[in-house]
Amino acid sequence: MEKTEAISEPLDLIKLCLDERVYVKLRGDRELFGRLHAYDQHLNLVLGEVQEIVTVVEIENSLKKESVRTHERVFPMLYVRGDSVILISPPVK
Repeated sequence: MEKTEAISEPLDLIKLCLDERVYVKLRGDRELFGRLHAYDQHLNLVLGEVQEIVTVVEIENSLKKESVRTHERVFPMLYVRGDSVILISPPVK
């Protein structure tokens, strides 16, 4: 019962994810997996051990074909501006 009393605002749920690995979906078909070190009320995030996945969809007009490519990068530490954040979630185990 104490845990429900500790959660009074949506940002309290993010506090439970501090020092845990999280999944962050960003604008522009970008996804991040990393350890949440810090956040603020604007959802600015500091993540460590970050894996970024960018999905690119290309449409060829002449062939009317759609190709999907993904690019992956790794960062030791990353600052994410809050206005690009769509979703924050603990990764599915």
